[in-house]
Amino acid sequence: MRFYLDHAATTPLRPEARDAWLDATEVVGNASSTHGAGQDARRLLEESRERIAAVLGSDPIEVVLTSGGTESINTALRGLWAARGSGADAIVLPDGEHHASMDTVSALAAEGAAVRRVPLDGTGRIEITAFTEALGGAALATALVANNEVGTINDAAALAGAAATARVPLHLDAVGALGHVALSFRNLRADAGAGVGLVAMSVAGHKIGAPVGVGALVVARTAKLTGLLHGGAQQRGLRAGTQDVAGAAAFAVALERAEAERESEAARLTTLRDRLIDGIRSAVPPAELLGDPVDRLPNNVHVLFPGAVGESLLFLLDVAGVAASTGSACQAGVAEPSHVVMAMGRSEQDARNVLRFTLGRTSTDADVDAVLAAIGDAYVRASGKLSAH
Repeated sequence: MRFYLDHAATTPLRPEARDAWLDATEVVGNASSTHGAGQDARRLLEESRERIAAVLGSDPIEVVLTSGGTESINTALRGLWAARGSGADAIVLPDGEHHASMDTVSALAAEGAAVRRVPLDGTGRIEITAFTEALGGAALATALVANNEVGTINDAAALAGAAATARVPLHLDAVGALGHVALSFRNLRADAGAGVGLVAMSVAGHKIGAPVGVGALVVARTAKLTGLLHGGAQQRGLRAGTQDVAGAAAFAVALERAEAERESEAARLTTLRDRLIDGIRSAVPPAELLGDPVDRLPNNVHVLFPGAVGESLLFLLDVAGVAASTGSACQAGVAEPSHVVMAMGRSEQDARNVLRFTLGRTSTDADVDAVLAAIGDAYVRASGKLSAH
C-alpha cells in the first residue's frame, strides 16, 4: 500500500474537475471561431474565466490561461523584462525562489540583465527591508507568496506595497500558496499605480486538483507586458494559440472547491501536520523542523535529519510505501543540495539532509502513521548507525 505525502509536487485530480473536463470535451468548436459551435465553446471558456477570476480576486480579462506555473512565471518575467523602460536593467530576485523563476532570471542575466539578490532569514522568509532597498530603479521584481520547499509564508502585502512605493512592477509566484493562503489580486494591488506594484501573479491547477497542464497568469489591465507566444490575438495578445476550454472548465471547478474548503482544510491539515512533526521528533530526536514554526503552509513539514542524506531516506521510505520528496519536484532526480536551505544560512551538508512531507485533501491519519512507523528505522539506516548485526 502506498502513502502519498508529496502533494506540493502534485495532488490527486478532483472527481468534480475530471467530470467538468469530460463534459467540456463534448463542446465541439474552437473558441475563436465565429460559427455557433465556436461560440458555444467561447461561452464555456469565458464563463470558466469569470469563475477563476472571482476566486482570485481579479477581473476576468486579467486572467490569462496558461499550461501551468512554469509558463506563467516565464511569461511574467520575460514579458515584463521585454517591456521595461529605458535605463532599467536590474531584476530583484530573492534567494530561495522556485527554479522556474531562478532559471528564467538566469537566462535573462545571460542576455544582459543585472540581478539584485535579496537574502532570506533563518526561517526562509524574504527580508522585507533588503527587498525594499533592492527595488530602487529596478526593471522588475519577483517573489514567492509561500516558499515551496520549507513552507514559510511571506508577507505578500508588504512586498506588493514596497514595489508600489518604489514604482517597480512585481510578479508574485502563488503556485505553492494556492488553496492554502487567501489570495486576492485586487486587494494586493491596493497601493499599485498604473503598471507598477503587483502587476502579475502565477498559479497552477494541478496543485489544487485540476488536471496537469492548466494554470493562469493574472495580469493587471495596466501592466506593460510583452507576450511570449505569437500567432493570434487571444488573451490580450499575451498568450496566442487555441485556448483549452476543457482545461479552463476543470480549473474553475477545482479552484472553487479548493477555496470553499480552504479554511476547514487548513485546520484539518494543521492537526495532521503537527502530529507528524511531533511524531518525527519523538522517533528521531536530532530531527529539526525547518521554516517558520507558525507562519507556514498548513500542509508542509520540512525536516533536517542530521547525518542522514535525504536521497537515502527518500529511498528507504519509498520501499516502506511512503512517498515524500527532498525538495521541489522540478529538481527531482537531481542530486544537489537545497538552495533554499543554504539561503537560510545552513551548510551544504545540511542542505543534503532534508526531506519534505506535504499533505493534501486525501491525506489521513493513516498517512501520518505510515511515516512514523518507518522514519526511525530509515534514519538509523541512512545515518549509518545500524549495528553490524
